Amino acid sequence: MVEHDALTATREAYDDAAPTYAELFRDSLRDSPLDRAILGAFAESVTASGPGEVADLGCGPGHVTAHLVELGLSAFGVDASAAMIELARQAYPGLRFEVGSMAALNIADGALGGVLSRWSIIHTPPREVPAVLAEFHRVLAPGGHLLVGFSGSEDPTHPTQVFDHAVAPAYRWWPDHLAAMLRELGLAEVARMVREPQPTDRRQFKAIQLLVRKD
Repeated sequence: MVEHDALTATREAYDDAAPTYAELFRDSLRDSPLDRAILGAFAESVTASGPGEVADLGCGPGHVTAHLVELGLSAFGVDASAAMIELARQAYPGLRFEVGSMAALNIADGALGGVLSRWSIIHTPPREVPAVLAEFHRVLAPGGHLLVGFSGSEDPTHPTQVFDHAVAPAYRWWPDHLAAMLRELGLAEVARMVREPQPTDRRQFKAIQLLVRKD
């Protein structure tokens, strides 16, 4: 189980930041063609694998969950922050949003056709990440797809590096290390997108998105 203190601190920080966060990121996909492209590829992969719901884990104010629905998926959102979930329900009253922990999902084994985790693992202490990834694997049906996004580390000799996130302490990962962890669980890499930081980006980190499939 993810460390209680870290989870509690992160949840409380996002509760406090929820209105500002929602305002900043509500239209973020509009100016992110690469993100829209990988989300589109994820949606097509899930659809091709067969019917099944998709969980947007760490959904925040719900804008990406809504985008998945626009792409034709039966998607719902889960977030540890009750304030974020309340904002998501207000913004998208026709969609389903639930308060929950990625480390202990209230979802049956093999129930999902897809799982989306966009930068939602970055606040998890690294030693607890394998358990969270195992939970992603548990809820996916065979043939289901996971898309996980995170900030990339530049040093393969240090698989994780802590960085100063505006909301809560966060970690970036050497992508091959995280891909290997997924592979050990039976989640085979299908594709990888690496976005180089732009000069105007606050953090000069690579943005990594791994698309994997459950064996």
